Amino acid sequence: MTVPTLISAPSIIPSTPSGFRYSIDLLKDEARGLVDRGMVSRQQPIYVLCQHIPAREWIFVECELEKCEYLLRDRIGDLIGSETWEND
Repeated sequence: MTVPTLISAPSIIPSTPSGFRYSIDLLKDEARGLVDRGMVSRQQPIYVLCQHIPAREWIFVECELEKCEYLLRDRIGDLIGSETWEND
């Protein structure tokens, strides 16, 4: 009797079908922009960003986050880092 084996998908997918590549810096900038506009909170988990990214491209975002050792349950504040204030 043979035991079926699972074929795992590649852990990193290089770019979306349109050739666009999500980088961690781009994701940080997008998240920071959403926080600045009040659309998401720094305390929310990273996975809420999926509401603002096309569903067919979310897998590419997940791969980039995983590559950079972020978990979807981590806070958006962990992703974007600390804020700097120019004026008190």
